[in-house]
Amino acid sequence: MTFAAIRKTAFDTETTGPDPTQDRIVTAALVVRGGGRDDKVMSWLINPGIPIPAEATEVHGIDDAQAAEGADPKEALNDIAENLAAALRYGMPLIAFNLSFDWTVLACELARNGLPSMIERLPGVSTLPLVDPHVIDKQVDRYVKGTGMRKLKPTAERYGVELEDWHTAEADALAALLIAEAQFAKFSRQLGAMGPRQLFAAQKAWRVEQQAGLQKWFRTKATAEQGGDPNKVIDGSWPLIPAPRQAGDH
Repeated sequence: MTFAAIRKTAFDTETTGPDPTQDRIVTAALVVRGGGRDDKVMSWLINPGIPIPAEATEVHGIDDAQAAEGADPKEALNDIAENLAAALRYGMPLIAFNLSFDWTVLACELARNGLPSMIERLPGVSTLPLVDPHVIDKQVDRYVKGTGMRKLKPTAERYGVELEDWHTAEADALAALLIAEAQFAKFSRQLGAMGPRQLFAAQKAWRVEQQAGLQKWFRTKATAEQGGDPNKVIDGSWPLIPAPRQAGDH
């Protein structure tokens, strides 16, 4: 059975900022598709309990007044995690574009609210069938020219994915899913030969290599305007980014 035919889930979050270890989820969405059944879309608006910076509102369109109408974080986060866990227990691939961001922000939010982690919700599940079209794209198509061309929308365009409503969690989750389907169709010999365990290990290794290359670029080639810094550190962890160590941590 092809990847496009199987039942799978895509996940996306929109947040208060770019740091998944510190920022909060404002909206989230799951899109379930394939398997000969109707698509299912679930979405959440969450009150993050902290002000939403203007830069974040520009991205996802949710301001403090709208967020104040959102759900209690603890209830919503538990609901999100339970739906994800149910999909993973069923064996569905879980897809997210730049998955380590969404997986990490969810992990940190669950911990912040005293809720069980995803691993605690998945006893007996030894290999998570996680799929990151961003990591896969950088591996299978290494020479994409142009600043920002690895972001979600231009990546979708390269794979023939067209959507009208960008930067809602629902749209971005669907885009990630459709990109993954296109990747598995185009690179079926490479990707289709891998089971979940192999694909997980491959993406983990690819991410380390990709982030090391990005770190080298920032340290040796990037201008000051581009964020160049000879001491720049880019974490290559996948799927979970560790929280930065605080002073006094050992």
